[in-house]
Amino acid sequence: MELRISVGQDELWAEHLAGGGVPIVLLHPGIGDSRVWDLVLPGLSGRRVLRYDVRGFGRSPQPTTEFSLLKDLETTLDQLDLQRVLLVGCSMGGGTALSFTLAHPDRVHGLVLLCPGVPGFPRPEEAELDAEYDVLAAKRDIEGLVQLGLRDGAAAGADDAAVAQLRAAVPGWFGQEEYQQPDPPVYDRLQEIQVPSVVMVGDKDRPILAAVAGATAARIPGCEFIWMSGVDHLPSLRDPKLVTDTILRLAGDYEAG
Repeated sequence: MELRISVGQDELWAEHLAGGGVPIVLLHPGIGDSRVWDLVLPGLSGRRVLRYDVRGFGRSPQPTTEFSLLKDLETTLDQLDLQRVLLVGCSMGGGTALSFTLAHPDRVHGLVLLCPGVPGFPRPEEAELDAEYDVLAAKRDIEGLVQLGLRDGAAAGADDAAVAQLRAAVPGWFGQEEYQQPDPPVYDRLQEIQVPSVVMVGDKDRPILAAVAGATAARIPGCEFIWMSGVDHLPSLRDPKLVTDTILRLAGDYEAG
């Protein structure tokens, strides 16, 4: 079922699929929208699943007021009365999943984190990349930004699916610049996470992002780490079966209360 979720004066496009077991919430990366999960969804048939587009991405309208990714996830889950969920987050979505887990530990059944972004991770500055982005963004050069995103995140190939993801994401970057408020840093609190967790990252992802994933897995107690062969920053497009199998393994036979 397609829905429109009210988040203040804005709204999110969402899809909420009926089914059994722990509700599975799919959070997309900053270089795509919720269609990044299209190849995963068939394997989740019969499960209760939620996915949505962040403000300005994909089918969600541009933001018109300040917002945070964490607050929008909280609002969405509350409106759908999803009290305890398995969070599956890729990159930007992984950061949101971590933020929610630390804010609401009793509401999270488990975590599947694909090349996660981690608020507060001490990443080195990337002056050349940032400067190129700033020039293209100032000109609102969407095609140039798509090509930059493909070069940065799609080392496994700029195929039609990867290109479509970037084209769905770039407009959202503009809205983020103007309206998105950062969520609290979580890197120094990862050791507080007590739910079953898996971190997955591809060997074709950028070295700094692989390092973020490895450091994250090392800090979360008992976290499983999966190295994905031939995969870049779009794991659910590159190896959907492994992603699906991992989600189902963590979902287990838990029944939502």
